[in-house]
Amino acid sequence: MRVLIIGGTDEARRLAGTLHGRFEVISSLAGRVSDPRLPVGEVRIGGFGGPAGLADWLRANAVHAVIDASHPFAVRMTASALAATTAAGVPLLVLRRPGWTPVPGDDWRWAADLTEAADLLPMVGTRAFVTTGRRSLAVFAPLSEVWFLARSVDPPEPPLPPKIEVLLSRGPYTVDGETDLLRRHAIDVVVTKDSGGAMTAAKLTAARRLGLPVIVVRRPPEPAGVPVVASVDEAVAWLGDQ
Repeated sequence: MRVLIIGGTDEARRLAGTLHGRFEVISSLAGRVSDPRLPVGEVRIGGFGGPAGLADWLRANAVHAVIDASHPFAVRMTASALAATTAAGVPLLVLRRPGWTPVPGDDWRWAADLTEAADLLPMVGTRAFVTTGRRSLAVFAPLSEVWFLARSVDPPEPPLPPKIEVLLSRGPYTVDGETDLLRRHAIDVVVTKDSGGAMTAAKLTAARRLGLPVIVVRRPPEPAGVPVVASVDEAVAWLGDQ
């Protein structure tokens, strides 16, 4: 049984490792990170040429099932997978880790999208720690009154805010390390997406520890009519039923 995993996340790597040796697994990475963490097994890096190209690839390679374990904010990737699997008649499952949930002591300000987060930011703080991804920084470029510490795996491309320091780093992170980072840079607000997962959640605990507000961008909705699971075990169980 040949399975395509649309990956790039920790869940996708764990799923590939779990299925390795039991199924013929191909992991697909978009190629947006210069030095990605690779899963075990066969890996394909780069696009398919849109939904039509992916549908053709699924047919040509006799793929039995597709599991979309991409980032919760990879909307285009998920939409492309849905269109392609529908056209090719291949079952699709979305594996999506749960989002974060505030606990007592958190001061979260929810934003519907990055534009709303940028509009809200100057009213909340003037020294922002931003972890929304290198491709998102253009939305903050007009904010000349805010100083930014932006963390990403690869260098961001312009346009960028005029007052910015870029920190190239990759998780997982510790609470003590994140607390020290926020203190050293005198951060007074954190801006993040509701990505979920443990690898980057330490900044939320650090913000709570320091009493800092956090602007959290809500997740986009999952596509209608597609089964969604929250764990690798659930994905394996679904695959066993196909």
